[in-house]
Amino acid sequence: MSDYDQQALNKHRQLKGKLSISLKDDLDSKQKLSIYYTPGVAAVSDYVAKHPEQVGDYTWTNNLVAVISDGSAVLGLGNIGPEAALPVMEGKAMLFKHFADIDAVPIVLNVHSADEIVTAVEAIAPSFGGINLEDIAAPICFEVEDRLKASLKIPVMHDDQHGTAIVVLAGLINATRLTNRQLKSTKVVLVGAGAAGVAIAKLLNLYAPGVNIVAVDSQGIISHQRQDLNDSKLALLGFTNHHDDHGSLRDAIQTADIFIGVSQPGLLSADMVKTMAKDPIIFAMANPNPEILPDVAKAAGAAIVATGRSDFPNQVNNALAFPGIFRGALDNNVTAITDEHKIKTAEVIAGLADTSIGQIVPPIGDQRLVKAIAKVII
Repeated sequence: MSDYDQQALNKHRQLKGKLSISLKDDLDSKQKLSIYYTPGVAAVSDYVAKHPEQVGDYTWTNNLVAVISDGSAVLGLGNIGPEAALPVMEGKAMLFKHFADIDAVPIVLNVHSADEIVTAVEAIAPSFGGINLEDIAAPICFEVEDRLKASLKIPVMHDDQHGTAIVVLAGLINATRLTNRQLKSTKVVLVGAGAAGVAIAKLLNLYAPGVNIVAVDSQGIISHQRQDLNDSKLALLGFTNHHDDHGSLRDAIQTADIFIGVSQPGLLSADMVKTMAKDPIIFAMANPNPEILPDVAKAAGAAIVATGRSDFPNQVNNALAFPGIFRGALDNNVTAITDEHKIKTAEVIAGLADTSIGQIVPPIGDQRLVKAIAKVII
């Protein structure tokens, strides 16, 4: 057990969780009790009943997001259940508050089918101004998000998909510029075809039509020759693998300009990097241990390396994107987060990086991020 592991266990046990609720006013007089509860609150309820579109003006829904998981795909731990997912959801709520001053409530569901999750979220949606889906396994997560976006009038985003994709695109905008490439003309090998991988492929294709993405899963290159593909992987073939390549990661990586890993530790070797195009770009984002360590990738010829870890340069972290996205959505009464919002967010993040020092994304603590992103979520 590492020092961080032990410290995390100790601190969480000491605090008994990371969140609490604070009051916006004190109940220090009989008059206030009458205003905030009975009889005064009845007038507010009666007004909202007649003007439901103004609920955010009279309740905390104007600044409240639900962080929802079924515990089926938690970090790199897999399907560990709703109770075990709760510390992660609390952590996400903590990030919402710290970075964007958004109140967020962690909610874990002990149901796991798309129908059950959608029904549960639809039932509680009136309590919230936005829904952040988290750590729901693919392929169910795709159906859940699509159905909720269609049925709810508040913003819904599965951050494992879109937060990751947005920050990857932001990093690649700068990485391709620094290596004198045009993204649409590159060959990208994407390892991992779950929630994040599929969303990354879709967003890169939207931003740079023509980019040749070769997706790889645990069974090899996703191609028309495969007979074991689920619907989400079959859909990838509509815009990836232009030459219908087949084989292994080792086959796919040859001559590639860019490697993007959202998969497992240690999958990319130095020998594989050496077969890539000159000055390759490596995004090795498996956590806690990346597909290849930065120093190994650099020694093998990589020009730019990013990971998902905070102890290496160029951390690709969803926290660069989601606080500002939801801040803008709540402030501007945005009812749906669109592809245009995602691309604009990626461009904002890319524009805040200091490329003169090799930075392709700004650090998470950059205080300009939330305000700048919120401005484009309109």
